[in-house]
Amino acid sequence: MTDPRDLQLSSYDYRLADERIAQSPVEPRHSARLLMAPSPSRPAKAAMHRQVWDWQEELRPGDLLVVNDTRVLRARLRVRRSGGGLAELLVLEPRGEGCWLCLARPGKKLKPGDQVWLEALEQEPIPLQVLASDGASGGRIIQFPDAYVDAAAIETLLERYGEVPLPPYITRHDDSDQERYQTRYASRPGAVAAPTAGLHLSDELLKAIRARGVHLATVTLHVGLGTFRPVETEDLSDLSLHSEWVEVTPELVAAVIACRQRGGRVIAVGTTSVRALEGAAAAGGGTLQPLKGPVDLVIQPGFRFAVVQGLLTNFHLPKSSLLLLVSALIGRERLLELYEIAIEEAYRFYSYGDAMWIAPDAVLADVTV
Repeated sequence: MTDPRDLQLSSYDYRLADERIAQSPVEPRHSARLLMAPSPSRPAKAAMHRQVWDWQEELRPGDLLVVNDTRVLRARLRVRRSGGGLAELLVLEPRGEGCWLCLARPGKKLKPGDQVWLEALEQEPIPLQVLASDGASGGRIIQFPDAYVDAAAIETLLERYGEVPLPPYITRHDDSDQERYQTRYASRPGAVAAPTAGLHLSDELLKAIRARGVHLATVTLHVGLGTFRPVETEDLSDLSLHSEWVEVTPELVAAVIACRQRGGRVIAVGTTSVRALEGAAAAGGGTLQPLKGPVDLVIQPGFRFAVVQGLLTNFHLPKSSLLLLVSALIGRERLLELYEIAIEEAYRFYSYGDAMWIAPDAVLADVTV
């Protein structure tokens, strides 16, 4: 039976000192620390501490790793207002005919009807129009030139004028972020934040994993506005989340079926891979089927996983939808115990931080189909 506290947002809080928030990535990628969750029959303090490089030893021939191949757009744009002041836009999603939903800062200074100029060093200014406010997101609908109709089209503009939109808790910025805040297999443009568990997978580690007879498959989830919006309702019984665009291909579905048939385990790299796979399964009535479109699935304690059996993940913000998702797999109280251990052991948290491995035998017994 679900603990009533599992449906209270305040039950997903923990305290973290600022110095535990990673401001830069470690090198090489696979040298990040790895907290390995023990099985439910053992105390949380039995967790082992390794490096991500060692994760390959946890994988078995025939296992299937599912990674998110989204690519982060240089979606943060600096614009000049007609009065001369500066503002910032975060490009989120297309709304047709060159219109884009953007978060604006300061939003109060950008009103419908205003014109702004997109500027960058050694680039010609481009005029943009503020068309409307968007009540659902608090953002603005911005008219770009008509040709920029989708992520693939606007990426050329963003490469010239934009910056990688690092999360607000990362206050250090460096030119290396343009490459380091992407996974090594990022290939499909459309995200405004990285699927951060995948940042740990170096070319060398991927090669070693394949050499062990482990299969890899890709899913696409373009990380969007939901990543930046905190959960704000204390009562989680009727929680809704902003949708994110997902593509689960027939090839991925076939790879999952083949994995099951050979006795392998389906391992998700990152919470975005979980949401994509389980969202497609939910849309298929509990059976994984191809899907192309928005997914707004909420995963929290009480959820039954139809596809995912294990998870490599980072450490997530308090009271976040990602913390709810991982709690559904391993249990809220146990997860928070492991977080306390990670804090005591000086792990690095959030996007550029360390990782946690939840093996299939560490997952709660009654949450997988």
